[in-house]
Amino acid sequence: MFVSAILSVLGLGLMVYVLFALAVYALPFFVAVTVGMHVYDSDAGVAAAFVSAFLAGGATLVAGQVAFATIKSVPVRLAIGALVAAPAGIAGYHAIKGLSEIGGAGETWILVFSWIGAIVVGATACARIASLAGPDEDAPATAHAFSGGRAANDG
Repeated sequence: MFVSAILSVLGLGLMVYVLFALAVYALPFFVAVTVGMHVYDSDAGVAAAFVSAFLAGGATLVAGQVAFATIKSVPVRLAIGALVAAPAGIAGYHAIKGLSEIGGAGETWILVFSWIGAIVVGATACARIASLAGPDEDAPATAHAFSGGRAANDG
């Protein structure tokens, strides 16, 4: 009984980790599934659907990362972050809703937990795409300005 409780907690932790780690890929996955289904419905065949879905998802991922890393305009970066965060938030909402329903929470608490999960997962996806941009080279060196002209380890 004790071992099963420990394994259940570890399994739940692994599922939450996977949710946060893969949240940034929700938009490319959505694009890939949409393109793949469209190609399959146009009677092009299963192989063409898989190839086109893979290429569309990969192109979406690369285009989003390159656009976020190269564009320095804050409103455009916010728009790209929102575009990435929206599908991740939807995925987070449904994942937490499913876990809450398994746990047997009441309907109100299921919705509260689901919305909190959507916000947290969406914000995490936005932060992960923002971390790909790296530091801004045009920004002033605030650490140098506040250190009195000395490096941090100069004593």
